[in-house]
Amino acid sequence: MKLAYAILLCFTFLTLSAQWQPAGDKIKTSWASEVDPENPLPEYPRPIMKRDHWQSLNGLWDHAITEYGAPRPKEWDGKILVPFPVESSLSGVMKEVGQDKEVWYQTSFDIPEDWKERVILHFGAVDWRADVWLNDIKIGAHEGGYDPFNFDITPFVEEGNQELVVKVWDPTSNGPQPRGKQVTNPRGIWYTPVTGIWQTVWIEHVPEVAIDHIKLTPDIDQNTVAVQVDAGGAQFGDIIEVKALENGTVISSSKAAVGESAELFIENPQLWSPEQPHLYDCSIRLIRGGEILDEVESYFAMRKISTQKDEQGIVRMQLNNQDYFQYGTLDQGWWPDGLYTAPTDEALKYDIEKTKEYGFNMIRKHVKVEPQRWYYHCDKIGMLVWQDMPNGDRNEGWQMRKMFDGNENVRSAESEQIYRKEWEAIIEFLYSYPSIVVWVPFNEAWGQFKTKEITAWTEVLDPTRLVNSASGGNHIQTGDILDIHHYPNPEMYLYDATRVNVLGEYGGIGLPVEGHLWNRDGNWGYIKFQSSEEATDEYVKYARQLADLVKVGFSGAIYTQTTDVEGEVNGLMTYDREVDKLDVDRVREVNEMVRGVIVGGK
Repeated sequence: MKLAYAILLCFTFLTLSAQWQPAGDKIKTSWASEVDPENPLPEYPRPIMKRDHWQSLNGLWDHAITEYGAPRPKEWDGKILVPFPVESSLSGVMKEVGQDKEVWYQTSFDIPEDWKERVILHFGAVDWRADVWLNDIKIGAHEGGYDPFNFDITPFVEEGNQELVVKVWDPTSNGPQPRGKQVTNPRGIWYTPVTGIWQTVWIEHVPEVAIDHIKLTPDIDQNTVAVQVDAGGAQFGDIIEVKALENGTVISSSKAAVGESAELFIENPQLWSPEQPHLYDCSIRLIRGGEILDEVESYFAMRKISTQKDEQGIVRMQLNNQDYFQYGTLDQGWWPDGLYTAPTDEALKYDIEKTKEYGFNMIRKHVKVEPQRWYYHCDKIGMLVWQDMPNGDRNEGWQMRKMFDGNENVRSAESEQIYRKEWEAIIEFLYSYPSIVVWVPFNEAWGQFKTKEITAWTEVLDPTRLVNSASGGNHIQTGDILDIHHYPNPEMYLYDATRVNVLGEYGGIGLPVEGHLWNRDGNWGYIKFQSSEEATDEYVKYARQLADLVKVGFSGAIYTQTTDVEGEVNGLMTYDREVDKLDVDRVREVNEMVRGVIVGGK
């Protein structure tokens, strides 16, 4: 019997290997060899609101690339490994798509027999426009490359096998949609396009009346956390019951009518910080007439982000009512084998762990939004996050060394609507992850428009976090932060006595490492060295300069960058994560010195 089972496993592996192999000859991470084509990225994709009954649809799907507007293909080009984007090696395809073509996907799946109520089909993220069919019925469409979306497929489910078809179009740098650093012609700081499904696809079993969305808002000054719940199909008289748990023991509970906020009181709360990332478990139930209709698991942290003037009159960022220097890396979130998609969950977590090992307490997630598990790992590991909006090209008239005195960019009505829809969706689905402390609507004038209005709107969407209106300019006196960029060394050429001042980008120390390069030549950095010792010496020199500037006004700083990315060789690590290019111990030591300039930042 054991022999027969072993033969079956071997046959299955060989069959899948024949259908899928990583494509191309570019460098890869060590995690690429751990990708299971039968069940890639199998972890639960929405940690902040967890149910037991779910099923991943990741794996080998049929795919075809057709001309834009062509009908559904009758034949398929071959297999693609979902959820890796078409242009990536791990997709097994690694082909350019572009605005003149569309990608079609097809798969089939069975629904467990004990799923007797509703079935929800979830997409973590698809770049950019997705049309979806189930059993030859178009069930919906979505535009937006960075926010999750779902469909209730219950009315369209048939007996036996279900057929799912998805069509995707993405104009990359030829459209008005948010796209981050993707361009049709990658070069310098601009990277390979990402098209199609790039986060987990999954189905979930939910009751007829179910919890759709939750928002958790801590208040450490009152020792409370407010829990708001949206529940589709709820009726007058339905109740939300919320419990906070510590090591499995209930420490607080609260009930509220649906539509009202349930408030938990946390006695002597343990506050969350990068040094002590304490999380509380949380259960949320929807109750009608004493019957539990639905239940989800969640978690929260007691933490507060704010600003306050210090004894010298300098506006400082505070964490939990204490001055706290936020020191991080510019994190692009790209992978040589998966592009936007990390090959495994361990890989996704690795960059956060390494950032902390280098002595940083913050990550600026640069013009990209990650899968929700990335933010969960930041919550667990203890890493502050500044979250950028993934805008596109820089506007004409970028002013970085002075306060803006020009005319702001005017977007088309379509472009503005696309921006607002996606930014609101990003804030909404990431709201409850405690690691996020700053929203960044614009970077270096890329797509920047109506800055004061967008800042005020962002503050309304989330009044609990800081807003860094325009990292690197155009600088307009709005929001909580004045954020200047300067390469390669730290410099303070602007200062605002009424807001927090930060060095939002600096460094970019380049070190090409043979055998770990995306390009054989033409690699780029703001300043380049030939040895790890030289590069580390330069980093330490800059850090000491930064420490002097912290004393006179900077409350945060971001070093460029976590890893090399394609043609950029200015990472702390190589693109394949195989080599620490700088001396980790020396960097950590000087980083701790910089953070310690402000009490509480160490």
